Amino acid sequence: MGMNENEFRASQAGGVPPTYSHPYYQQPVAAAPVLTPPRPKKKRVAALVTASTLAAAVIGGASGAAIVGLDSGTPTGSATTATTVSSTTNTDVSAVAAKVLPSVVQVNVTTRQGEAIGSGVILSSDGKILTNAHVVSDAVGDVTITLSDGTKYQAGVVGTDTKADIAVLQAEGASGLTAATLGDSSKVRVGEEVVAIGSPGGLQNTVTSGIVSALNRDLSDISSGEPDTPFGQTANTSSDSPSYTAIQTDASINQGNSGGPLVDMNGEVIGINSALYSPSSTSAGSVGIGFAIPINDAKTIIEQIENN
Repeated sequence: MGMNENEFRASQAGGVPPTYSHPYYQQPVAAAPVLTPPRPKKKRVAALVTASTLAAAVIGGASGAAIVGLDSGTPTGSATTATTVSSTTNTDVSAVAAKVLPSVVQVNVTTRQGEAIGSGVILSSDGKILTNAHVVSDAVGDVTITLSDGTKYQAGVVGTDTKADIAVLQAEGASGLTAATLGDSSKVRVGEEVVAIGSPGGLQNTVTSGIVSALNRDLSDISSGEPDTPFGQTANTSSDSPSYTAIQTDASINQGNSGGPLVDMNGEVIGINSALYSPSSTSAGSVGIGFAIPINDAKTIIEQIENN
């Protein structure tokens, strides 16, 4: 609808340009500025997760065998790439991996919930295997171990110590296996370079590297709060806390690394990877804080199991 003559003259006299309307056209309107509110702070939560994997046979996908959270807040979903620190020596991580990989196995366990996946260390040429107790604690029947070259064996559980989180397996009919060299965890120093090997998420022969972040870490300092135990295992109360004090490392450890070795740059096993710290019980991925059972503690438990 247009203006009448008086309106037109008034607009011209005031220097205001005329406006027009049209059924198929609208004057462009300047967009209002969009204000983005500041993101709310996410409540920090923490979890101690045993580093085993439950495969997709369980509804909901991969999950740890035991998860403990300090809070049930919003998951942060953060992840940190493993840090590789230059060694004072010229030892190559690839050389360490080449030496140790033949002594590391994948451990597949059938449980009532599905299939659990962990790792293990060969102790003898006839098939004695060291792993975590939580990897095999819910096993139904024999477990399957797979060598780095793909060879498979059935194995029975010789014995376990759930408090120390140590188990010994025996592969049936095995011979000629490459046993790992066990080191001396009392000589481990904060800051030294280490390598972790295992089957995170079922990805066998995975190698990560980092440093020793701390020693004598009491896991009960972390694993306090209300439990989240989808498969009946917990590590959150003083009565259930592990009996060992752990080697802490920033070498990337994820679910499936349980029972695998943490080795020094001489290729000697100084710890057995057993747990990882996660920002929440629903976000169980590596954030650069993993824990390993000192190998000297493991040696004591192995001896006790063999003598029983």
